Amino acid sequence: MPLARQLQPKLSAWRRDLHRHPEIGYEEHRTSAIVAEYLQQLGLNVQTGIGQTGVVALLEGKQPGPTIGLRADMDALPIQDAKQVEYASTVPGKAHLCGHDAHTTMLMGAAKLLTDIGQPEYGNIKFIFQPAEEGLAGAEAMIRDGVLDNPAVDWITGLHVFPGLPVGEISICKGAAFASADFFTITVHGQSGHAARPHEGVDAIAAAAQMITALQNICSRMVNPLDTAVISIGRIEGGQMATALADQVQMSGTVRTLSASVRQQIPELMKRVLDGVASSFDAVVELDYRMSYPVVHNDSQLVDFLTRTCEQLPDGPQWTVMQPSTGGEDFAFYVQQVPGAFFRLGTGNGSPEYAYPLHHPRFDLDEQALPYGVAMLSALALQGLAVSQNVRDN
Repeated sequence: MPLARQLQPKLSAWRRDLHRHPEIGYEEHRTSAIVAEYLQQLGLNVQTGIGQTGVVALLEGKQPGPTIGLRADMDALPIQDAKQVEYASTVPGKAHLCGHDAHTTMLMGAAKLLTDIGQPEYGNIKFIFQPAEEGLAGAEAMIRDGVLDNPAVDWITGLHVFPGLPVGEISICKGAAFASADFFTITVHGQSGHAARPHEGVDAIAAAAQMITALQNICSRMVNPLDTAVISIGRIEGGQMATALADQVQMSGTVRTLSASVRQQIPELMKRVLDGVASSFDAVVELDYRMSYPVVHNDSQLVDFLTRTCEQLPDGPQWTVMQPSTGGEDFAFYVQQVPGAFFRLGTGNGSPEYAYPLHHPRFDLDEQALPYGVAMLSALALQGLAVSQNVRDN
């Protein structure tokens, strides 16, 4: 923690520069260049263009051993920044409103701290700066480009800032930690006609309204109540004028689950419900269902290791058990391949300006949280290699 706190001015400067110049998924060219140049200055072995705009750096140990992956995402959101601060976004319609600028900053800080400490005696640390977490599966793209290979990553960890926790606190849980995140589009086809004589046509809006209600019965009546499932419609569009029946309605939304088996059931259940409602209205319905991010599953042994490391870190963060989140996170693709643990880092301090939720146009964070992230990532890597070396030596 003392070493991490010494980096506070640098961390704040990095984070504010990235915040002023946000780049959305697969457009992180400036961000990647800044990251790569700094990692090269540290003397690390750096690769660019992994997963299009990702950056990977390796701190090699003196002797062969396991490789620990530390991951941060770099992309911003396509939302207008509404904060009145000197480091507000300078790019119209784009802003770091999910804290990925802080994630990148903390991993850069961990790379600085760990290289200052020196070459590990045993094993390697791989720094993974990932593009396109926000719905574009940058983790999957990096995996296709071999980010978990050469050398093979034995386990991986990462964090996400969270305004609902105070600075100096982390939270984590075992097993399912973040939900799968899938997306769908529903198109309802009816038959237009005069709104004064609805019996002469097929009202696509009336059918769509019943479908929205009926879909909620999947979660409340067709899925085990001990399992989590959320179906939300986020957009609906249809109709031309007040006096004409809509001949088409399009709706789009998302499905979240914490169970891989429930996730597989949802598309067929949706199709059954939608077809039933459509039939009763003499309408036609199409469902375009797109599987996206799987469940983030935290390895139980790594969670125990993370909490022990947290407890042993002098003046470090406190930890609590978090409830699983129905938010999605493409860290899930990494933990499908190797064991992993993903945790939240508190960034709130009780002030209203730091209480806005993730993705809110006025989201901001207390930068005093940044050294805690640096210290935790660094300690997990060092302690992980030390434990592995002890196991080998004994």
